[in-house]
Amino acid sequence: MNRPTIAIATLGGTLSMQRGEPGEGITPSLGGAELLASVPELGALAHIRIKSLSLLPSASVNFDFLLQVLEWANDQITLGAQGVVITQGTDTLEESATFFEYLWPHDTPLVLTGAMRSASEASADGPGNLLDACRVALSASSKGRGVLVVMNGEIHASLSVRKTHTLALNAFTSATGGPVGLMIEHTPRFLHPGAPRMTLPIPSCTTHKVALLEASLSADTLILEQLVEMGYQGLVIAGFGAGHVSEKWSIALQAIAINLPVIVGSRTGAGTTAFHTYGFTGGEIDLIRKGLHLSGFLCPRKARLLLWLVIGCGQQSKLNDFLAYGQGCQTS
Repeated sequence: MNRPTIAIATLGGTLSMQRGEPGEGITPSLGGAELLASVPELGALAHIRIKSLSLLPSASVNFDFLLQVLEWANDQITLGAQGVVITQGTDTLEESATFFEYLWPHDTPLVLTGAMRSASEASADGPGNLLDACRVALSASSKGRGVLVVMNGEIHASLSVRKTHTLALNAFTSATGGPVGLMIEHTPRFLHPGAPRMTLPIPSCTTHKVALLEASLSADTLILEQLVEMGYQGLVIAGFGAGHVSEKWSIALQAIAINLPVIVGSRTGAGTTAFHTYGFTGGEIDLIRKGLHLSGFLCPRKARLLLWLVIGCGQQSKLNDFLAYGQGCQTS
């Protein structure tokens, strides 16, 4: 029987990090071959094609680099891979997964994973997470589910997962609906059926900028008032509560929305924005009337990625459709 082929790209992050000298901090040092050697079980699971694309801490990943990684992943599908896995640092893993989710058109699974403990530690979680990610990528049940995140024995949908703890092994959670699946006796078990997906084409423009600002108590409007002149082409606000801002911010955002798309989400970390509950100035009803968009369940960080991609594809007219799509992905 022919073994399936799985393609793995390593980007760096804690999973690849080791301590150089005693007392020094950990840094990325392990490439694909070293990571593969740490998980000998993979050889029995599939034929492995592994590629070291970088040794970056994920805080230094950018959009242009992610587009290069996506090009590599698309090539692997053309070459016949039955699953694709990407390892990277956890600081921005949820954002990379969302970025890929909107651009991944294949039924073949794309799975992201990382580690909360370095390869130097006796209790390193990276090898186990990588093995689980490969099992998920090869599972027939994963097909058509888009981009998944596998961490700590849990399988998460890319649009809902968030890193919610700085150092804990169970740092990745999906607050509203929970994980979409679990690893049970080394086998992926999905808890919810898959849902229809929406994707965007590869952006033709990548030089535009989308700002992300957080509402806070008694915040001034100085940055807001200069944002259009600074050359930004989109704005996302992490708003109070169910998607609210102060009265002063509401006035400033109305002026901005005349020139560029503005999305307001919630800074709380869980739940959806409201749409027709609060009527005060700065509440969601007021903001919608002023031409702003509400992100629903999509967190502000992910909403920024969506807005950047929509602008880059020239499909701003579909922004509300994709925001509604994100709403459905969180509740299915």
